[in-house]
Amino acid sequence: MPFEFEKLELEGLILVKPRVFPDARGWAMESYKRSDYVKAGFPADFVQDNHSRSVKGVLRGLHYQRGAAAQGKLVRCTVGAVLDVAADIRPASPTFRKWVAVELSAENALQLYLPPGFAHGFLTLSDTAEVLYKCTAEYSPADEGGIRWDDPEIAVKWGVSAPAISARDAGLPFLKDAVL
Repeated sequence: MPFEFEKLELEGLILVKPRVFPDARGWAMESYKRSDYVKAGFPADFVQDNHSRSVKGVLRGLHYQRGAAAQGKLVRCTVGAVLDVAADIRPASPTFRKWVAVELSAENALQLYLPPGFAHGFLTLSDTAEVLYKCTAEYSPADEGGIRWDDPEIAVKWGVSAPAISARDAGLPFLKDAVL
């Protein structure tokens, strides 16, 4: 199997380690293989792919979709490096308000799977970074939600005090006021 799957401390989060085959020309790897992912317990279908490019110091998130549009996401960084964060926003979960951060980079080829019920965000660590993620549901503007990056209830340790954020993200509510 070309992948190792590691369950993380928050239920449903999975770190994926693809097998990379380097040689004098560079390297090759399978970044996704439906049969292996399904065998490991992932959803059978991803229906939308997203791709973003950010410069150093940009923080995107914490974003989520709710209701029938809630998305599972399989995230990877193909250029540069990001600190990728998953925050549990499932009120009935024993790990509600807890978060996990993983450095995803082109160099380490790691991927992070977040099931529905997690808010997602990342901070760009390199001069530029490109992040690709597969989603289990299509984006629905009516069902989008977000939580401020500096929410004190979640208290993510981003390692920066003044990241570059969008006006939209700056206006996101705190968890206590968010519609989950």
